Amino acid sequence: MQSTPLLRTLRDLVRNNARQYGMVIALAVIVVLFQILTGGLLLRPLNITNVIMQNSYVLILAVGMMLVIITGHIDLSVGSVVAFTGAASTVLMTGWGLPPLVVVPLALAMGGLIGAWQGFWIAYVRIPAFIVTLAGMLIFRGATLIVLGGRSIGPLPQSVRMWASGFVPGFTEGPHLLTLALGAAGSAALVWVQWRVRARNLAHGLPASSAALTAAKAAATVAVVMLFSYALADYNGIPIVGLLLLVLIVGYSFLMKSTTAGRRIYAVGGSEKAARLSGVKTKRTTFWVFVNMGVLSALAGLVFTARLNAATPGAGEMFELDAIAAAFIGGASASGGVGTVIGAVVGALVMGVMNNGMSIIGLGVDWQQAIKGLVLLAAVAFDIYNKQRVGYGRAGGTAGRKGSGSGPLPPEQAEDSASRKHKEGSAEAAAPAPPR
Repeated sequence: MQSTPLLRTLRDLVRNNARQYGMVIALAVIVVLFQILTGGLLLRPLNITNVIMQNSYVLILAVGMMLVIITGHIDLSVGSVVAFTGAASTVLMTGWGLPPLVVVPLALAMGGLIGAWQGFWIAYVRIPAFIVTLAGMLIFRGATLIVLGGRSIGPLPQSVRMWASGFVPGFTEGPHLLTLALGAAGSAALVWVQWRVRARNLAHGLPASSAALTAAKAAATVAVVMLFSYALADYNGIPIVGLLLLVLIVGYSFLMKSTTAGRRIYAVGGSEKAARLSGVKTKRTTFWVFVNMGVLSALAGLVFTARLNAATPGAGEMFELDAIAAAFIGGASASGGVGTVIGAVVGALVMGVMNNGMSIIGLGVDWQQAIKGLVLLAAVAFDIYNKQRVGYGRAGGTAGRKGSGSGPLPPEQAEDSASRKHKEGSAEAAAPAPPR
């Protein structure tokens, strides 16, 4: 039985966008599943706020970890850096009496120096990131124990605790209008980006989504963002840490999509040799990616310590695995060169919703860990399957050959592919011709 053109179009649309939207669909399925299993508790405004606050540090770390993985590296030290910077900040505030306005920049600078230390060994000495950051994990875990003397220190000043548990103030009764306004502004920005990407692809002769499909994606984006905003506005509004996350997500998405620095990061992860021959300073790029990871780890340490209202020797344990899992679940590739900031956020939300939902229904920690491990394994297997399918499709030549079903690349992948071909072409031009 032959399929109709509409069915073939839908089939190709699903296959070609499976990598880009697969985890978004998975997140929606997980939310619906736990909404049913918890009897409607999951999507209550109070619980949505709790999910944001409980997973704020994972979201911060996941954004930085995504950049590290895109360059083809890994960072196992982020949990220990979270603990160390949180401990040092707490000692400075409670023991030395320094004000938070002084401690926060010092903590971020401390994280940047730690990232620079590790980035130097990785980028310039060429020691594998796994070894360097494993050593960092041990060093800064030990340093945390030294700073704290093996005991917990607290409480923190009220102004610091507000970072992780406070809300942006409202000015009217009823729903939080500022949260709704931020939701509307965010929706407009996301819709503008979608149409801008389509217009840019059309201008450069690249494959682009149809106007109807782009409009449908824009409508779905507005609906999801505004429903989420209304849920927050119906409780106490957007948390202060939620506003911080919004700034980070928008800023890093812009960095990776629309700046030269972002394109260099993708180039280094795609092919370091080709990027170097094309004029990209690969060592410097790798170095600054790890500096950025150190700064974000320090920021996560401040947020986590403020939420806990104390610095503890065991803080940050397994945080690196949560961040790595969020990046891979969100679409990062173990070989580098692939991934998005939004994907990292989706991956972190998948982990967070699963943790929250399983806790509500009373599932034990043992089963929670096992299920999260299976989800991570499935996400990486899905990534490998997609790469093999695309490879077979290219080997077959055309979309319809041998039933491969691989059609034209989606706009973002097509643009990345064209950029990669340009860089490879530059690399081939720079390299000497082989002897005949």
